[in-house]
Amino acid sequence: MVEMQVARMAGFNKRVAYNLAKAYANQLETGEDYPLLNPAIAVTITDFILFKDTENVINEFVFQDKKKKIECLEEELRLFFVELPKFKKNLSELHSLSDKWIYFLKEATRLDSIPENLGEVSEIEKALNIANKINMTAEELDIVERRGIAMQDERGRITYAEQQGEQRGEQRGEQRGEQKGQQRGRAQLIIRLIKKRFGEVSEEIISQIEDLSVANLDNLGEDFLDFNNLEDLLSWLPNNE
Repeated sequence: MVEMQVARMAGFNKRVAYNLAKAYANQLETGEDYPLLNPAIAVTITDFILFKDTENVINEFVFQDKKKKIECLEEELRLFFVELPKFKKNLSELHSLSDKWIYFLKEATRLDSIPENLGEVSEIEKALNIANKINMTAEELDIVERRGIAMQDERGRITYAEQQGEQRGEQRGEQRGEQKGQQRGRAQLIIRLIKKRFGEVSEEIISQIEDLSVANLDNLGEDFLDFNNLEDLLSWLPNNE
């Protein structure tokens, strides 16, 4: 169980204890045997200082005798606290996996792309993609969330036209104009998303995107979430023009 806590709250300690106990107890259905229980670990990430008497960023707690410090329950229940304000390392000082994850958690809102030494952990790349998606505006999310609907609508219009067999003259011109307008609007929105993610892009890339069909623009709207840099986009474009 992992939980992020931005600020102190009333009953914080009780909340942590409750969530750990619930995670442990909820593993069993009524009448099931206790040996089926797996150890429960609660990881609480705080954006404030929790333990002022130690400089450790990560602190681990287990059940133990209060005087002789003899551990009990064989680590069945463990608590980990990660205090982000105590983490002071810069990019060049990140060596362990935990350091890289803590740096990412602390700096995620400031990252537009994954630095090279964090990119070695594929899960961090995926986490940044998710964070970027969450931070998109409603307009930007529209192209991602509705791409499937748009593609189905386009196919439906084509099927209907084929069934009617009366696409001619002015009707064809109007439809082409409508489709061109849709294509141009989607291209402009995708270009905005790419610039927000990777910074400025060349006129050549913009021209390639603007020339894509509506269907390929929908595909790009989906696939660009998996891109890590502009090189991934450059590799995608020639195969979908």
